[in-house]
Amino acid sequence: MTPSPLLHHRTEGSPSAPPLLLGPSLGTSLALWDQVAPELSSAHRVVRWDLPGHGGSDAGLVSEGATVADLAGLVLALADSLGIERFGYAGVSLGGAVGLHLAVHHPERLTRLAVLCSSAHFGGAAPWRERAALVREEGTGGVAETAPTRWFTPGFTIPRLVRDNRDADPGAYAACCDALAAFDLRDRLGEITVATLLVAGREDPATPPAHLREIADAVPDAELAELAGASHLAVAERPEAVLGLLRTHFGQGAPRGMEVRREVLGDAHVDRAQGQQTPFTARFQDFISRYAWGEIWTDPTLSRRERSMVTLTALVAHGHLDELAMHVRAARRNGLTPDEIGAVLQQCAVYVGVPAANSAFAVARRVLAEEES
Repeated sequence: MTPSPLLHHRTEGSPSAPPLLLGPSLGTSLALWDQVAPELSSAHRVVRWDLPGHGGSDAGLVSEGATVADLAGLVLALADSLGIERFGYAGVSLGGAVGLHLAVHHPERLTRLAVLCSSAHFGGAAPWRERAALVREEGTGGVAETAPTRWFTPGFTIPRLVRDNRDADPGAYAACCDALAAFDLRDRLGEITVATLLVAGREDPATPPAHLREIADAVPDAELAELAGASHLAVAERPEAVLGLLRTHFGQGAPRGMEVRREVLGDAHVDRAQGQQTPFTARFQDFISRYAWGEIWTDPTLSRRERSMVTLTALVAHGHLDELAMHVRAARRNGLTPDEIGAVLQQCAVYVGVPAANSAFAVARRVLAEEES
């Protein structure tokens, strides 16, 4: 049977959203990202993929003596097949090494890069050649049995990922070990120009934080985060912390959302809201910028004028008069005339109720009078 020329993958999110590819670590499948990918897909076209011989990917995609360059080529072929020219990329361990290779050798394909619990070298070739030989001879059962001690902090495990390790094809697993044995990009890190985030698990024995610090020190303007209570598979052990870091790094709609928020509500209002922000309200303010303004108000299906009309109606219906005043100002900024605002409120009288419309007219009259004064 001829092997599939493409890596097995799963796509989540809108096809029109910015693409974000997620790479796994040796011995795991795309299930590694189960607690993070669905959240990221709210603002990205997320594509997570399996290494050859892991999960659903055919083992015949690699052979003995494989390199990280070979794996990166498979990732580019997958992106090409999906019509993705440029993409954000995040990878764990071996998946992170693929990202570093892409950043050095194919920078034109990347928009941003996140490297998690990985390295520019993996401790020398000998240990990986020994592991490759062991797996070729005895299968993956032994490495799967010891995986939790390498992957997680004491007392924590995810049986599904350990099972994926045990089920990996021995030949393909060994070929990926060959790739790790030959990988060393330390002398090329300074060439990386794409915005780069490094994430280290503070208790990671496989790629200790020093490995990520080495990359951060060499890559211009790279950012480094170290996660307490996390080992090698921090994305599975500390998913909320990793999600927060990736959302910030890859945008998740916030920069564009803040821009639109200012355009619609005005700098004075947004500056006041940001100035009143506390640690307690920070996540809520981020939520507003990412989801309300970064996704809904940026959707071109409705014009801003139309969105203002819908918003005014909803606010009148629920009696949110403080918000109504803010959105009457926003409606004017979005091009509605006083007569058009009055027509919206008149329609609310029919479908929402006269008392609600009466209160809304009082608010709108005050706001419009302030505008004239």
